Amino acid sequence: MQHVHTVSFPEPQLLADLSPLPGSLRGVVWDMKDAPGEDLGSIDGVILPYLNAGAVLGSLGKVADLKFVQTQSTGYDGVCEAAGPGAAIANASGVHAAAAAELAVGLILAKLRGIDQAVKDQQIESWKPQRRQSLADRKVLLLGIGGIGTELARRLEPFEVTITRVGSTARTDADGQVHGPDELLALAADHDILVSVLPLNDNTHHLVGQEVLAALPDGALVVNVGRGAVIDTEALTREVVSGRLQCAVDVVDPEPLPAGHPLWSAENALITPHVGGNASAFEPRILKLLKRQLEALATGQTPANLVQKGPFA
Repeated sequence: MQHVHTVSFPEPQLLADLSPLPGSLRGVVWDMKDAPGEDLGSIDGVILPYLNAGAVLGSLGKVADLKFVQTQSTGYDGVCEAAGPGAAIANASGVHAAAAAELAVGLILAKLRGIDQAVKDQQIESWKPQRRQSLADRKVLLLGIGGIGTELARRLEPFEVTITRVGSTARTDADGQVHGPDELLALAADHDILVSVLPLNDNTHHLVGQEVLAALPDGALVVNVGRGAVIDTEALTREVVSGRLQCAVDVVDPEPLPAGHPLWSAENALITPHVGGNASAFEPRILKLLKRQLEALATGQTPANLVQKGPFA
């Protein structure tokens, strides 16, 4: 049975790139800034925009017969609540894994080796050689072992680091031991680098809070390429501004940080503007995923990456 018949696309180019749609699927363009107009007809499937999707999630409630929502991001915080329990929700797991893992490695190297400071020094023609931390021989505490976490671990291993993985539950998998969240506080004291690639949900909100941050050794580096609110921004700011910890973050909470926030000017902070998945690998990979999802919808098959099953239960 074909559950979805009309899919909305957030912008014309995406629809053009995927046309002709498979089977009897109909595609329309809806930017989600207002309720869908009558000219669009009945919509029952929605592809969310990649950037700033959170700002238009409220429009999902204006789709009377919503059956399927596809994100273009790995994270899907707020989508299930906005769409309601009757709709299936699929994320873009796998699409951003390589790019986000690349950025995490880049942030770690840039902060440890002082590349961020060298860029500032270059602007004033200042030559300041000094001994910095190497990535080799560091102990990395990796929070999140999904697609991004797996790709990041693969990229870190050649740097001769020791990696400790923390997942949603303690277990052993094909790559070895996975620690549970309840072990995080004890593990923090013995690691030089904490990297979060976690999605945001009730269990991960402020998982890295004041206690965990305080347990990290002096000079430890905190990296976040997952979701900002996994780390308590206020607690992180205190530790970084004091000079005790360093951070290199692609995501923050709130996002962006307000003007004048002390983290902006903190010497020990490196901030990138949530660009983890926004790289050249994104477009071909998202098109490949969306094509596969549309084919599943057209044939009544179950789409991939469902985080809420809806009519496909």
